[in-house]
Amino acid sequence: MTQPVLSHITLGARDLERAGHFYDTVLAELGIARCKSGEGFAGWGVAGTAQFFVCTPFDGKPANPGNGVSVSFLALSREAVDRFWEAAVAQGGQDEGKPGLRPQYSPTYYAAYARDTEGNKIAAVCH
Repeated sequence: MTQPVLSHITLGARDLERAGHFYDTVLAELGIARCKSGEGFAGWGVAGTAQFFVCTPFDGKPANPGNGVSVSFLALSREAVDRFWEAAVAQGGQDEGKPGLRPQYSPTYYAAYARDTEGNKIAAVCH
């Protein structure tokens, strides 16, 4: 059996309600739904297993985006990548790279990049 590389990914949020609404809308375009919520956190995944979380930092200090950090979600189609990017921008995210091929990564690497309402860089990718 091959062991997965990651357990989950967590990004910090200053405004959890706003971040939650952003990800509810944007991740829905990839078939990913919120499946966990609690005091100070929300989690999204498939088949009821959360693998992506947004939370207020445990240390009580303000959340901030990491320089050079990007979270990329798999998309099942190029159209889903397009819808992800459109939803991100419509929800107040910033454009960090319109949908399109990125041949520098591979001939079939189709992706779109945005920053969420907290400034975190996110992407949707279809190979």
